Amino acid sequence: MDIIGGGFIARNLHPVAHRHPDTVAVAAGVSWTSQSSAADFAREGELLDETAHRCRAEGRRLIFFSTASAAMYGAVDGPAREGDPVRPCNPYGVHKLALETRLKESGARHLILRLGHLVGPAQPPHQLVPALVAQIGQGTIRIHRGAVRDLIHVEDAVTLIDRLLGQDLDGETVNVASGHAASVTDIVDHLAHRLGVMPHRQFLDVAHQGGARHTVATQKLRALVPEAARMGFGPGYHRLVLDRYLGFVGAPPEPVP
Repeated sequence: MDIIGGGFIARNLHPVAHRHPDTVAVAAGVSWTSQSSAADFAREGELLDETAHRCRAEGRRLIFFSTASAAMYGAVDGPAREGDPVRPCNPYGVHKLALETRLKESGARHLILRLGHLVGPAQPPHQLVPALVAQIGQGTIRIHRGAVRDLIHVEDAVTLIDRLLGQDLDGETVNVASGHAASVTDIVDHLAHRLGVMPHRQFLDVAHQGGARHTVATQKLRALVPEAARMGFGPGYHRLVLDRYLGFVGAPPEPVP
């Protein structure tokens, strides 16, 4: 696999790259759900267009990493399925959906993977869990009331991606997520308990936050990769992900009330 990019996802893909020589993975570009820079969006679009042109000429398959977050499925309350119409709720989601469309129209063999919130060592500080850990350490944390997030450990995500790439999939869009919507309040409680800190919580009511309670549908993923059913995804999985991120082992404790 040729991997374009040197960031969090790119580094974690390297161990399986040798297994997929006909694949080009675009693991560079905008990775911040609140990002709205037109220049950054344009650069990612140009990179995708150039790579799709090359893959079409060489007969290789392009892997594009999109998002299964509320940015993409923001107007959905309930299971967010790949084949259903979506109405992104911010510029990042609009941008990712537009790139998905451009790739589909490029004529290149491709696979679009909509990722949940990846968690793992050395990930960028602006991403969800590192940002929460930093806020907890500072003693005050802001929580959008009712918000949920689908956390998946990057190693588990790479295992699923590896299995998907081992199949002759072309033109498909697949959610790569745990399928469990963990409340951000529970995520914060667990992190605070593990870190031994009791931060002050500021709860924010966000107008028109539709979809904050959406869950990522994983039926298609599980049909393609039956192994997913044995990877521990479920209501307590997010706490195990957080423990792995913080370096704890063993069964997670009950969160602080």
